[in-house]
Amino acid sequence: MLETIWFLLWGVLWAVYFALDGFDLGMGMLKPFLARDEYEKRVIYNAAGPFWDGNEVWLISAGGVTFAAFPLAYAAMFSGLYTALMLLLFALIVRGVSFEFRSKVDSPGWKAVWDGCQVVGSFLPALLLGVAFANIFQGLPLDQNQVMHGGLLDLLNPYGLAGGVLFVLLFLLHGALWLSIKAEGDLRERAASTAARLWPVLAAVIVVFLVYTWFATKLFTNYLTNPVLFLILLVPVGGLVMIRVWLAARRFWAAWGASAVMIIGVTLFAVVGLFPAILPSSLNPAWSLTATDAGIKASSSPLTLAIMLGVALVFVPIVIGYQFWVYKTFSAPVTREDLEY
Repeated sequence: MLETIWFLLWGVLWAVYFALDGFDLGMGMLKPFLARDEYEKRVIYNAAGPFWDGNEVWLISAGGVTFAAFPLAYAAMFSGLYTALMLLLFALIVRGVSFEFRSKVDSPGWKAVWDGCQVVGSFLPALLLGVAFANIFQGLPLDQNQVMHGGLLDLLNPYGLAGGVLFVLLFLLHGALWLSIKAEGDLRERAASTAARLWPVLAAVIVVFLVYTWFATKLFTNYLTNPVLFLILLVPVGGLVMIRVWLAARRFWAAWGASAVMIIGVTLFAVVGLFPAILPSSLNPAWSLTATDAGIKASSSPLTLAIMLGVALVFVPIVIGYQFWVYKTFSAPVTREDLEY
């Protein structure tokens, strides 16, 4: 029972991370296309400024839970996907440094360097996370000793790249909606217009990815066994539809909320399809690392999981409360008086 709870919590942590950090990654990618002068660039930096580091707490939490609750899966993942994860880590570091260093020297060249780091440091995590999770969905080449075969280039297969494209589009739309909330004037109009243009592209890619998933993975097995689970699909589909409705009505907060619901729904749809495998093996299903005894059991002892659950029940509400306060405090559009970065 505890293994199942932590498997679902593991999925929830990733879903919340994608929904929160996704918008500032999206704004970082959109900056070269939407910002036309120094003032608009600073607005985009400051639209992410109070939130981006707090959002990444959920990434650290998801990684920490993988380590503590599923140590075998953590060991296999962080050794077999070493190059991809190091690229992800370097990209996030460069991006974080760009927030702090860009305003330290008043030179166009200096600012251009950190603007470039911000774009690359936003695009690579979005792409790599999509590639990594798509490869997990279709199964990784794990042998009976939990050793993963292959390298970074093996991850860049057609289905993995399709997952990367999907994540990039999800975050681009999420970022454009957030900028529609936080910017004013022409920048807001360009962000809203960009979100409207991205919506049909994302809808088409989601449909193609779902069809591709049907043929390339076993994610639908749990759904065919228990058809009631298909109700989960109503969450991302409803979110996608309501984005378009509220965007047309210029209710940007509601549209951004619908986008967050869609991202969480897409993630949970995949997590439920994966269960009980946290790392499926493409070589032999019996070699998959699982939360239960269905394959090679990767979860920690019941005592460890029980202690972790007690700690989570105390501290997760504190983190949620703090983040709610931050979002409420900095909910207003960015003005010239707010510019710090």
